[in-house]
Order: sequence, then C-alpha cells, then structure tokens
Amino acid sequence: MSVSAFGAAPKKKINVGFSQIGAESAWRIADTESIISEAKKRPNIELKFSDAQQKQENQIKVIRSFIAQKVDVIGFTPVVETGYEPVLREAKKAKIPVIIIDRTVDVKDTSLWVTHIGSDMVEEGRKVAKFMIAKGWKGNIAEMVGTVGSSAAIDRRQGFMEIVKNHPELKVVLSKSGNFTRSEGKKVMETFLKDKGKNINILYAHNDDMAIGAIQAIEEYGLRPGVDIKIISCDGIHDAFQAMIEGKLNCTVECNPLLGPQFFDAVEDLKAGKKLPKETITKESIFPMEVAKDIMPTRKY
Repeated sequence: MSVSAFGAAPKKKINVGFSQIGAESAWRIADTESIISEAKKRPNIELKFSDAQQKQENQIKVIRSFIAQKVDVIGFTPVVETGYEPVLREAKKAKIPVIIIDRTVDVKDTSLWVTHIGSDMVEEGRKVAKFMIAKGWKGNIAEMVGTVGSSAAIDRRQGFMEIVKNHPELKVVLSKSGNFTRSEGKKVMETFLKDKGKNINILYAHNDDMAIGAIQAIEEYGLRPGVDIKIISCDGIHDAFQAMIEGKLNCTVECNPLLGPQFFDAVEDLKAGKKLPKETITKESIFPMEVAKDIMPTRKY
C-alpha cells in the first residue's frame, strides 16, 4: 500500500458506474453534464459513464459490465419502467447498491434499489392541468407523449388525466408519442394538424423539446403557436424560455436536470454508512410566459 508524504494512506476512490439513457433532449444533455462535471469536482470519485442510446438492452448490458467490474455503486436512469428486475437482482447478489435518478423502475422487490432521486412527475402532470384550468383554457387537447413505457411519460399523463377527467371543458382528442425529441415532436404535430387542423385548441407536450418541434410545425401550417393553439410543456429548458419570450409557448413546468450534486452526495453518504431516504424529490416551479424574460437570465440549462 502506498503512503503519502505525511505518512497516511491515500483515500480509496469510490468507483461509480453510471448508465445514462442517451442524449434525446436538451434536458438530458444538461443532466449528463451535471453528472460528469460533478464527478470531476470530487477527487474521491472515479466515474465510469455509459450512454445507452435510448435502448434498454444496451443499458442492461452495461449494468452487467459494471457488476463484473465490481464497482462500488451503480447509478442509472432507466429507459423504460419495466424489465430491470433480473439485472438488479444480480447487482444485489454482488452486494453493489443501486441508485436511480430521474425516471423510476417498476419492480416487485423495491429493496433492489437503495434510493431514487428526481422529480414527482405525476405532480408535474397535475400542474399542467391546473394551469389550464386556472387560465380558463377550453377545447380540444392534443397530447404529445414522451417515450412509450418510460416513467416520465406514464406519470405526466397520469397526473394530467387525474385532473382533466373532472373537467368536461377540456377534452383530449389526440395522443401520440414524440419520443421526447424535437424532430419527432415536429412530425407528430404535423400528423395532428393533418387530422384535426384548426380544431386543436391546446397542445400538451410531455417535454419542451417536443413542444419546440411542434411550434415549427404549427407555424408551417399557418397557425400562431401560443395564440391559435395554446401550448404547455415540461422541463424548463433555455429554449423554452426563449419560445415564451417570443409568445410561442404559454408555459413550462420545471423538471430540474441538475442532479449530479444530489447523486454524488448520496453515493458518498452510502459509502459512509449513512441511511438514505427511499425518495428524494427535487424542488421545482412553474413558469408562465409572462415571467420568462425576467427569469431566463437566471437559468442554468
């Protein structure tokens, strides 16, 4: 064992394997940057980072690789909710704790993961519906869903429908996945407009990137986004604030991607033998277009 100049043994690094979903949106890129940059700030952390390119099979493969490498902690954001139980059982058998950030998993045995750090996405969906009601919006809603099977898409729809079902003045007439990307958001909006055209009064997009793609499609169709079709989305990225300043997006519900500090705090606490809460929910706000100009300079993503 090597010894420092002061006679003390160097502190053993904590080896962390982290599997990210991919880079499907500006939000996800900010999330990744937060994880990587925070790891660099902590000399006791050795990060092994992997991008699953939005494929669950890639993610499961790399988690198995982390297990084989005998990392100290595994962190990941699941592509979808289901299908992770076998690999999580392998991690538990190897006595490697698992921390889940952002999205969640659906497993029968919740002891397979130590803690989840992220947003309450059911509440985000409720916030969307409550905003529409508070503003007196009425009419036909086109819902642009996130990645099918992901907790973000499931939860944001669940919270939204929980409120809207009791308000007959708001009716979801179209619902389709745009996979959380701008390009697919534009394509889905083109399909919506071809189907219902001017009969669409409101667009609810599960993330800002899809909403921004939809804005382009709406303009190309000859309608005014934010006026002819009211638009609300989730995340709170910089481009959403710019769209609100331009009057093209009516509101964004925040979902904070800067989870790196909380994640590595949890890693260090875990290795120090501290008991972690099962859930850590991030504090988030809702931003209507009227506040966008004043708030945007303070945004970090």
